[in-house]
Amino acid sequence: MSYRTDPSAQAVFDVIRSMVTDLLDQYGIDDTDITPGSLFHDDLGLESIDLVALGGMLTERYGERVNLAEFLAALEIDDVIGLRLGLLADYVHAALSEEKAGTTA
Repeated sequence: MSYRTDPSAQAVFDVIRSMVTDLLDQYGIDDTDITPGSLFHDDLGLESIDLVALGGMLTERYGERVNLAEFLAALEIDDVIGLRLGLLADYVHAALSEEKAGTTA
């Protein structure tokens, strides 16, 4: 996914970046460079409880069509541990695109 060529993908990533920024703010962490390549744990220092909080934020924003628990359950454990924000944004974008395609068909 190229965030430079797909404005809706960029918009989804921007929402996720904002949510992650809110999570980091709770720990007093600011001025962190958040990119699609940022790793949830290794780069940002966030834990599994923060992933749960992010899942709640995504559901609040997008509804049940974005099910983070279901997405994570489909991944290998190493992929969950090394979750890149770009992968998460790709999932959210695809879920939203599928729903949009389904409503227009």
